[in-house]
Amino acid sequence: MGDPSAQSPKRHRPGPVPARSADPPGKRRARGSEPRHYAALDLGTNNCRLLIARPQGQGFAVIDAFSRIVRLGEGLAASGRLSDAAIERTIAALKICAEKLKRRNVTLARSVATEACRRASNGPEFITRVLAETGIRLDIISAEEEARLAVLGCHALLEPGDGPALVFDIGGGSTELVLVDNREPAPRVLDWHSAPWGVVSLTEGVPPEPDEALIDHYARMRDRVAQAFAPFAARVGRPVGVPRLLGTSGTVTTLASVHLGLSAYDRSAIDGLIVPADAMREVSGRLAAMNLSERSRVPCIGSERADLVVAGCAILEAILDLWPAERLGIADRGIREGILRRLMQGPA
Repeated sequence: MGDPSAQSPKRHRPGPVPARSADPPGKRRARGSEPRHYAALDLGTNNCRLLIARPQGQGFAVIDAFSRIVRLGEGLAASGRLSDAAIERTIAALKICAEKLKRRNVTLARSVATEACRRASNGPEFITRVLAETGIRLDIISAEEEARLAVLGCHALLEPGDGPALVFDIGGGSTELVLVDNREPAPRVLDWHSAPWGVVSLTEGVPPEPDEALIDHYARMRDRVAQAFAPFAARVGRPVGVPRLLGTSGTVTTLASVHLGLSAYDRSAIDGLIVPADAMREVSGRLAAMNLSERSRVPCIGSERADLVVAGCAILEAILDLWPAERLGIADRGIREGILRRLMQGPA
């Protein structure tokens, strides 16, 4: 059985990461004036997420949030374009975000788009239309900046330890791996890698073959991801000492919810959770062996995630093969929080 304490989930709750300044230099608030409100919008291949916050102490307090699965990258692998239906879904969500930004009197905001807009031939056209119809100016960021923002937003949840740690973000269209040294308050990126496989791109790019067994299809997906990770694995080698691993994304938060047996998603139970890696492998294998109908009946997965979660499981297991940590930290925070911290810090 081993050490019983190693089998139960644990919490890692560090204090907030300091923000160097609540306001950019030269723009300090007058005493008694209203607090400045900041916003971060992350438009990914699968999700549209908004966070609005105000500085509080050494961190920030969230005052509004929005999240919707829009599947902007649906069909992108086959066509190379954002589909009309996906664009309409996304713009509808962005109009809700625009209304929240207006209602909350946001002082400073940054809105970013990631892999789907990077890859789509009509990505620039979509960005122009979003600005015209919603007033939101989307910035298509590079995979490297995406990785750095994710680390900035979640690194405070890394367990203490020696040696580099691996932070990963499983997205809809890509997966970012970042090797960090977090011995200082601000993490130092040692190496990073972006693989073109996320839950949407892998689901669409590696479809099941006729009469293929579920377990064989899952193995093919894992192998495809492992191939994409191979250059990074060759550069960084095997971890030295006790490997530390932290994941941020809907995949890891969903699988952690299934592991805990939650009937509905609860961020307070998930963000900062530490789960044995073997437990996450068990959940992944169990879900991969289910058919679509069975997965859709699992709490915290449902019909919205049932068709994509197996790809997420395959990516996660490939990461656990690459960086064989015994424990996995779970973060329900990432790019948006990284953007907010940069906005509140002001110019370096």
